[in-house]
Amino acid sequence: MGSPVNLAAGLARRSDNPVRIGLIGAGKFGTMILAQLRHEQGVKLCVVADLDTGRARESAVRAGWASDQFELAASAGAANDIARTGKVAIVDAGEIAAACDVDIVIEATGFADAAARHIWAAIENGRHVINVTVEVDVVVGPLLHAQALKQGVIYSLAYGDQPAIICELVDWARTNGFGIVAAGKGTKYLPEYKRSTPETALALHEFTPEQIAKGGFNPKMFNSFLDGTKQSIEMVSVANATGLGIPADGLSYAPASVYELATVLRPRAMGGVLDRAGVVDVVTSHYAEGREVPNNIRYGMFVVFTSEEPYTIRCFSEYGLAVDPSGQIASMWRPFHLIGLEIGTSIASIAVRGEPTGAPLAGFVGDVGCATRQAMKAGALIDGEGGYAVYGTIAPAERSRREKLVPMGLSQGCKLVRDVPADHWITEDDVAFDESSFLWKLRREQMRALDLSVRV
Repeated sequence: MGSPVNLAAGLARRSDNPVRIGLIGAGKFGTMILAQLRHEQGVKLCVVADLDTGRARESAVRAGWASDQFELAASAGAANDIARTGKVAIVDAGEIAAACDVDIVIEATGFADAAARHIWAAIENGRHVINVTVEVDVVVGPLLHAQALKQGVIYSLAYGDQPAIICELVDWARTNGFGIVAAGKGTKYLPEYKRSTPETALALHEFTPEQIAKGGFNPKMFNSFLDGTKQSIEMVSVANATGLGIPADGLSYAPASVYELATVLRPRAMGGVLDRAGVVDVVTSHYAEGREVPNNIRYGMFVVFTSEEPYTIRCFSEYGLAVDPSGQIASMWRPFHLIGLEIGTSIASIAVRGEPTGAPLAGFVGDVGCATRQAMKAGALIDGEGGYAVYGTIAPAERSRREKLVPMGLSQGCKLVRDVPADHWITEDDVAFDESSFLWKLRREQMRALDLSVRV
């Protein structure tokens, strides 16, 4: 029987047989991955894929790598040859990286349909996958997880991103026998942000005109963090991984400091904002009038929990936990996360323990629909996540199925076939869309596999 080993020691033991990594996507998240990957023992970067191979090299250099450590390759075979020399191959297609001789493929493009192709190809090629593109996870994550199991590989959320860390907090609580009241994250959110567009997002994020003028920002991405879309996506990912419920009235975005989490995030019968215990939720760092909440958790994650044991409950306050007025509910939180800089935890968890850092084990618990920012006319196109047309909003799986909601991750390019009012949840009956995309095909396959009704 083998002795238990921590992750760092386990990776260090792989120094003579390092975990081979293929990275797809050299944007901000990919650059952060590159920055720390070269400092991790027992890990070897073999290939980086990006449509812009020049950007891939520039990102690596920005992250501390020497430019001459990279060579261009036109095929998986050529990339493998380069990797065997000790250098890193750069290729211009994720499918090439997914076919290379690597142990783990990290998908970090942020583009849903492309990411679905890359992840599916990697799984079919017998590679473990760490998925950074959470938009894909909430649309077809259960199917990807099931396919990975069939192929004998692991599909994992990316540690460092908030969903995986929330899953870790939930696992900590459950491992120790605590009951989950709520789990989630903080953010900056005000109700009027639902009307934000790419033109207004950067200023609302409090970037200065000088910073905006320097460029390098993706306004749609920043808008999706502002209008509730990204929060909905991440909470559905957590719900599908942990089995925690979707709030009946949607995410509360209640203002709360870290010391108020246990008081605010408890059932309404106890004076809180939740319709019931055992759900995901998000709190905001600002009050409705725009004033900042002191000691907020804007960048962090939390779990709110309780116990059936009176002695345990007494220990909560004895050991300094922030508790609700009854003393029965406590909270634990992590104030920050480091995005791609923490990807090593996912790599080690897969390579050393054979475990994902979060995966949709609970199946299809929740979904992310899209609602209109303003009234729209027939013939108008929906421009997807963070755009001008719609914002994302969370829904229980049964509602999504019953009302045939169009997932936010599949909304890009949908054309309205009738007029709709503001704040209208887009359904399949409202739009014409191209079901030939790979992501649409996987979604239909997932819904059939789950024995759910689906438009065919």
